[in-house]
Amino acid sequence: MSERAQRRHLDDVQRRLMLARESMRILEEQVAVWNDSLEEARIRSLVSETPQQQADYNELLKHVTVANDELLRRRADVANLLRERDESLRRYTSKES
Repeated sequence: MSERAQRRHLDDVQRRLMLARESMRILEEQVAVWNDSLEEARIRSLVSETPQQQADYNELLKHVTVANDELLRRRADVANLLRERDESLRRYTSKES
Protein backbone atom coordinates (compact mmCIF):
# COMPACT_ATOMS: atom_id res chain seq x y z
CA MET A 1 0.00 0.00 0.00
CA SER A 2 1.37 3.41 -0.91
CA GLU A 3 2.10 5.98 1.75
CA ARG A 4 -0.77 8.11 0.51
CA ALA A 5 -3.20 5.18 0.67
CA GLN A 6 -1.95 4.31 4.15
CA ARG A 7 -2.51 7.89 5.27
CA ARG A 8 -6.05 7.91 3.82
CA HIS A 9 -6.80 4.60 5.55
CA LEU A 10 -5.46 5.93 8.84
CA ASP A 11 -7.56 9.10 8.48
CA ASP A 12 -10.64 6.99 7.71
CA VAL A 13 -10.10 4.75 10.73
CA GLN A 14 -9.60 7.79 12.97
CA ARG A 15 -12.81 9.38 11.64
CA ARG A 16 -14.79 6.17 12.20
CA LEU A 17 -13.29 5.86 15.69
CA MET A 18 -14.37 9.38 16.63
CA LEU A 19 -17.91 8.70 15.39
CA ALA A 20 -18.05 5.34 17.17
CA ARG A 21 -16.87 6.88 20.44
CA GLU A 22 -19.46 9.65 20.23
CA SER A 23 -22.22 7.18 19.42
CA MET A 24 -21.13 4.98 22.32
CA ARG A 25 -21.02 7.94 24.71
CA ILE A 26 -24.57 8.98 23.80
CA LEU A 27 -25.86 5.44 24.20
CA GLU A 28 -24.08 5.11 27.56
CA GLU A 29 -25.97 8.17 28.81
CA GLN A 30 -29.27 6.81 27.51
CA VAL A 31 -28.68 3.36 29.01
CA ALA A 32 -27.89 4.90 32.39
CA VAL A 33 -31.24 6.73 32.37
CA TRP A 34 -33.10 3.63 31.15
CA ASN A 35 -31.47 1.47 33.83
CA ASP A 36 -32.69 3.94 36.48
CA SER A 37 -36.17 3.89 34.95
CA LEU A 38 -36.08 0.10 34.92
CA GLU A 39 -35.30 -0.01 38.62
CA GLU A 40 -38.18 2.38 39.33
CA ALA A 41 -40.54 0.27 37.20
CA ARG A 42 -39.42 -2.87 39.00
CA ILE A 43 -40.19 -1.33 42.38
CA ARG A 44 -43.58 -0.06 41.14
CA SER A 45 -44.47 -3.50 39.82
CA LEU A 46 -43.54 -5.10 43.16
CA VAL A 47 -45.43 -2.54 45.25
CA SER A 48 -48.59 -2.30 43.14
CA GLU A 49 -48.72 -5.97 42.11
CA THR A 50 -50.97 -5.05 39.17
CA PRO A 51 -50.73 -6.81 35.83
CA GLN A 52 -50.30 -3.47 34.04
CA GLN A 53 -47.31 -2.46 36.17
CA GLN A 54 -45.73 -5.88 35.59
CA ALA A 55 -46.37 -5.58 31.83
CA ASP A 56 -44.82 -2.10 31.81
CA TYR A 57 -41.77 -3.43 33.63
CA ASN A 58 -41.43 -6.40 31.26
CA GLU A 59 -41.70 -4.14 28.21
CA LEU A 60 -39.09 -1.74 29.55
CA LEU A 61 -36.85 -4.68 30.46
CA LYS A 62 -36.88 -5.84 26.83
CA HIS A 63 -35.84 -2.39 25.60
CA VAL A 64 -33.12 -2.00 28.23
CA THR A 65 -31.75 -5.46 27.44
CA VAL A 66 -31.52 -4.59 23.74
CA ALA A 67 -29.89 -1.24 24.55
CA ASN A 68 -27.33 -2.90 26.83
CA ASP A 69 -26.53 -5.46 24.13
CA GLU A 70 -26.09 -2.63 21.61
CA LEU A 71 -23.81 -0.82 24.03
CA LEU A 72 -21.62 -3.93 24.31
CA ARG A 73 -21.50 -4.15 20.51
CA ARG A 74 -20.48 -0.50 20.22
CA ARG A 75 -17.76 -0.94 22.85
CA ALA A 76 -16.43 -3.89 20.85
CA ASP A 77 -16.52 -1.76 17.68
CA VAL A 78 -14.49 0.96 19.40
CA ALA A 79 -11.96 -1.61 20.65
CA ASN A 80 -11.63 -3.07 17.14
CA LEU A 81 -11.15 0.38 15.62
CA LEU A 82 -8.50 1.18 18.23
CA ARG A 83 -6.62 -1.99 17.31
CA GLU A 84 -6.94 -1.20 13.60
CA ARG A 85 -5.74 2.37 14.17
CA ASP A 86 -2.78 1.23 16.25
CA GLU A 87 -1.77 -1.35 13.65
CA SER A 88 -2.09 1.22 10.86
CA LEU A 89 0.01 3.66 12.87
CA ARG A 90 2.71 1.04 13.42
CA ARG A 91 2.86 0.29 9.69
CA TYR A 92 2.78 3.97 8.74
CA THR A 93 5.46 5.09 11.20
CA SER A 94 7.73 2.10 10.51
CA LYS A 95 7.82 3.08 6.81
CA GLU A 96 8.75 6.67 7.71
CA SER A 97 11.71 5.55 9.88
